[in-house]
Amino acid sequence: IKAGGKFSECHFIEFMGCPGGCLGGGGQPIPTNAEIRAKRAEAIYAEEAGLPIRKSHENPHISYIYENFLTDGPCSHLSHKLLHTSYVKRGKYIA
Repeated sequence: IKAGGKFSECHFIEFMGCPGGCLGGGGQPIPTNAEIRAKRAEAIYAEEAGLPIRKSHENPHISYIYENFLTDGPCSHLSHKLLHTSYVKRGKYIA
């Protein structure tokens, strides 16, 4: 950021790897350990159990997107390009 380039206009850049996914990551109450993360996951699954749409492939809005925009299907090159992400191990500092 200090050196300029494309990141010089950023106000904030966040990089993180969350143990246990978002259940153990930034923004969660501290402290956390495996038992606490397991309890959080249990609470999320219990809350989700009563929802009318629980799986993304059963969501009519997602079906609409695939039927009208990503017509090659969920495993197509375009859907992968637009909807998937990848992770790269980074060092302590960005150079």
